[in-house]
Amino acid sequence: MERILKQLVERLTGAYGSDLISVVLYGSAAVGDHHGRFSDINIFCVLKRITTSELRRSEPVFRWWRDHGNPSPLLMAEDEVARSTDCFPIEFRDIQARHRILYGEDVVAGLVVNDVFYRAEVEHELRAKLLRLRQKAGGVLSDRDLLMRLMLESVSTFGTLFRHALVLAGFEAKWHKREVFQDAAGQLGIDAAPFLALLDIREGKLKPRAVDPFSLFENYLKQIETVVAAVDRLER
Repeated sequence: MERILKQLVERLTGAYGSDLISVVLYGSAAVGDHHGRFSDINIFCVLKRITTSELRRSEPVFRWWRDHGNPSPLLMAEDEVARSTDCFPIEFRDIQARHRILYGEDVVAGLVVNDVFYRAEVEHELRAKLLRLRQKAGGVLSDRDLLMRLMLESVSTFGTLFRHALVLAGFEAKWHKREVFQDAAGQLGIDAAPFLALLDIREGKLKPRAVDPFSLFENYLKQIETVVAAVDRLER
């Protein structure tokens, strides 16, 4: 991973030159909880300004980065960062709490994250991801391999959102996914078993064929709905 991060920084500095202020690695890759097959390498770039000129210079770098299986870097202009924390409290909380500067200034360490919409965003994201999960499952429920892949690819997202649900409920949430699901079992009343089984499969500790994906999905869905209901009951 270090080699490709170095290549990315070289390409970004080549594309933007002195307009590039900061390149920030965030998410699971920044804290050693990254799984190459199922986890993205998340990058946040801050530029002096963003016009069509900067976007045009981004294209070859972003295409190369996507070809390596990663989402395009997030781009913000320098003056947007501090003014956006109220709109993206989940994202800025996560970036601020666990990040690594790959180039330039640390633009997030001193940010004051505006939490006025934090609870609403957590519930919105949980409900949106639940709806999306149901939507996708409706098209693959008879295919055990596709159903298993759907769960394996979504479990990290729900781990992130469960951690924020724990924070909202007043608990100190940990960062590693396995610990998050175990804490959610104790504090939010879920059964952590389907999530831990999926992590075991991702890590090669459990064979996919040793698990019935249909019963696993039924329990997976039920526990996600339990967390959504728990967040909904929190004081607004």
